[in-house]
Amino acid sequence: MKITGVELRRIAMPLVSPFRTSFGTETTRDVLLVRVVTPDAEGWAECVAMSEPRYSPEYVDGAAEVIRRFLLPALPVNVDAYGVGHALEPIKGHRMAKAALETAVLDAQLRASGESFGRFLGATRDRVPCGVSVGIMETIPQLLSVVEGYLDEGYVRIKLKIEPGHDIEPVRAVRERFGDDVLLQVDANAAYTLADVQHLSRLDDFGLLLIEQPLANDDLVQHAQLAKRLRTPICLDESIESAAHAAAAISLGSCSIVNIKPGRVGGYLEARRIHDLCRAHGIAVWCGGMLETGLGRAANVALAALPGFTLPGDTSGSRRYFATDVTAPFELEGGHLAVPTGPGLGVEPLPDVLEEVTTSTEWITV
Repeated sequence: MKITGVELRRIAMPLVSPFRTSFGTETTRDVLLVRVVTPDAEGWAECVAMSEPRYSPEYVDGAAEVIRRFLLPALPVNVDAYGVGHALEPIKGHRMAKAALETAVLDAQLRASGESFGRFLGATRDRVPCGVSVGIMETIPQLLSVVEGYLDEGYVRIKLKIEPGHDIEPVRAVRERFGDDVLLQVDANAAYTLADVQHLSRLDDFGLLLIEQPLANDDLVQHAQLAKRLRTPICLDESIESAAHAAAAISLGSCSIVNIKPGRVGGYLEARRIHDLCRAHGIAVWCGGMLETGLGRAANVALAALPGFTLPGDTSGSRRYFATDVTAPFELEGGHLAVPTGPGLGVEPLPDVLEEVTTSTEWITV
């Protein structure tokens, strides 16, 4: 497949409410969209890097620069999605930027052949159960009101962001208010250390599905030590950047669950490799979210339909984050989202909305 040009488009997407985690608060998503154009089709992708390097070393300006200066020049004249990963392998890191470029190429490839993302990846379901991620709230009553609203909408799992000083009491309040039948988990975003083990063990009383990334992303050994001292299952997120990282975590006993975020691991092909590895070793996986627009959400929903994704992911409906999405909105139905069946991502950007939210565009002839 010959790429004739690539568009880098920046859009600003206001969030319906501020989203606070242990590493910061977001009110607007500064998103880099990548459009790959070929003689037969064009493909879209969304880079999940944030405005600042707080969740990961990558950030939006840097992702655009590395795509422009290093990734695009590294591609051969004719390439498919598998060839993208091989061509970019000599360039270290920058997985989110690589994922965006690979995904856009894959979308164009699948649109040209008439195959859907789900079918290509190996999806076995036509809809996926949806959880929702709840940011850190100012007060317990506010948190309870927000959780109640999401449960009323039909979300089948609640994830609470936590940090030191905002952990035990919010979890207790949600559990006491909504009962033991609610699927509940917490996400620490690497906010704790092994010195907090006694404190974290207090979470064992609440029957949580998991605690996500309690320690630093490079602490596989200490996560393994923590796993031995908690009844609550450990799930790794930021620690897993590739199938090799997942294999190391499994070997060490660092986790029993993995959150697969395609952007974090370098793309959907690597995400599928991690899924296959974890499934072979009896490790549960679920699909994480990065406040994606409908373009990123479409690909995530397709991935979450693979057989090893046995836990509800952060594949929320569009209105969880955006008043108006850049694609037709994903609507929750019975706690599930439908897997798109059209060619490629199965969704298209809405031209009027895209124009309204665009802050800059750059066309690069390849």
